[in-house]
Amino acid sequence: MTFFSINHTPNAELRRLIIYTAQKMNALGINQGKSGNVSARTDEGFLITPTGIAYDEAKPEQIVATALDGSFAGEVMPSSEWRFHADIYRAREDVDAIVHTHSTFATTLACLGKNIPAFHYMIAAAGGRNIRCAPYATFGTQELSDHAVAALDGRNACLLAQHGMIAVGATLEKALALAVEVESLARMYWQALQIGEPPVLDDVEMTIVLEKFRTYGQQIKAQH
Repeated sequence: MTFFSINHTPNAELRRLIIYTAQKMNALGINQGKSGNVSARTDEGFLITPTGIAYDEAKPEQIVATALDGSFAGEVMPSSEWRFHADIYRAREDVDAIVHTHSTFATTLACLGKNIPAFHYMIAAAGGRNIRCAPYATFGTQELSDHAVAALDGRNACLLAQHGMIAVGATLEKALALAVEVESLARMYWQALQIGEPPVLDDVEMTIVLEKFRTYGQQIKAQH
């Protein structure tokens, strides 16, 4: 199979960033092998990791340019999960990057069909008062995509029952960072459950926290 020169490949740098993100999610231990997938929005649709190609072996020209209707350019096929990427981009104008992983603790909770409640204030990092678990559906199906889009309503991350998790963001860096945070929260929640059901912050407190998160982590010059 012959690929065109990367020097003439559209969105060459973005393709490299997608590969880097996919490799990093494995290196960070929040994904394994060829599972999971990564995408980024483009003017024409989105770029997504290919199906069946190890991230360490992937080349920029193998990152698949895909339209929102699922049509794609070239001979390399996109991830089997392209559908929920397309539907999330269609539903969420604020999302420009998506990371899907099979991280251990998030997937453990997903296999139990558990939402992650506001046992810790950092749940607000995912955009709401909890991290929802979408109902199970077969991978790659419209049903799974519909469940994922619904679970992400007002949220930037969700679990997928008996499957894994999705994190979204304005950039690949932010989507990956959120995926790491969700896995950390899932681990803490799982550990707390070994002792008992932890207390949960109420809606009043989470409303305060969510408002504070609007400027969380930003360098704001003090007013004198």
